Amino acid sequence: MKKSGGERGSWTRGVTRRQALRALSAAGAGMLMPGLSRGATHAALVERAIPKSGEKIPALGMGTWQTFDVAGDTAGLAAAKEVLRLFVGSGGRMVDSSPMYGSAESVVGQLVAELGVQGRLFYATKVWTSGRAAGVRQMEASLKRMGVARMDLMQVHNLVDVSTHLATLREWKQAGRVRYIGITHYHAGAHGELESLLRSEELDFLQVNYSLAEPEAERRLLPLAAERGVAVIANRPFVKGRMFERAAEKPLPPWSAELGIGSWAQFFLKWILGHRAVTCAIPATSKPKHLLDNLQAGLAPMPDAAARGRMAEVFRDL
Repeated sequence: MKKSGGERGSWTRGVTRRQALRALSAAGAGMLMPGLSRGATHAALVERAIPKSGEKIPALGMGTWQTFDVAGDTAGLAAAKEVLRLFVGSGGRMVDSSPMYGSAESVVGQLVAELGVQGRLFYATKVWTSGRAAGVRQMEASLKRMGVARMDLMQVHNLVDVSTHLATLREWKQAGRVRYIGITHYHAGAHGELESLLRSEELDFLQVNYSLAEPEAERRLLPLAAERGVAVIANRPFVKGRMFERAAEKPLPPWSAELGIGSWAQFFLKWILGHRAVTCAIPATSKPKHLLDNLQAGLAPMPDAAARGRMAEVFRDL
């Protein structure tokens, strides 16, 4: 069975998992915007500014690795559609994908059209091939699959042929075919190359692994991104779900309620979003109940440096 960020262990204090999920579902329904549910908006996701433009986006986005690779799967498509409906209805905007993720781009385009929410998303995807011509063909295909004439953010996936594609992306940005350009990686072993590119290239976004289990980016990359005016997307926020295994059956610290934290998912995400250099985190899930849980982490308050230090101590002791 595939594992995703939606597969979690027991993560609440004082209530059962079933009780907690019922509560989260009720809370989430109240967050949804009119038109997508019977509820009314009463809480707004925290927003962060993209440094190069000042445009604001919600700090809680959504990834699509594995979770939206469901073309031809009736049940999988239905679950992904509900996840996307809840995400957009709750004010979410950034959806991050890649041609590496199987049918995910096409599924995003299909479900967005079915839900009629084309103008409400911030679309992000990647180029993941070698050679200029192949890169252009792949990016053209991504635009078509996701159903957009212009991509909000196009990134070089895992630095594959990065110099070639950045040259093309600069041309596409100048021509108005993409709004922002960036680079990505998922592993700390690439942080040195990411740092070099941040220093040498004019970039809008950096996407990098960052979590309580993989905090290395905060040593040099996050401060450098802030210095260079580069937005940061945090990927692997749950390290493919393994962080929930570590926290399974263990209670949240009582003081976490002061930060509006009601689950380990929220604990992990709020620690990430508490770093002011982070523009957006992109957990992926195929489960509507986990999407609602994740969204709660995008609400104020966010932990300050002292609280994040306490949170890191808790995680080290798990």
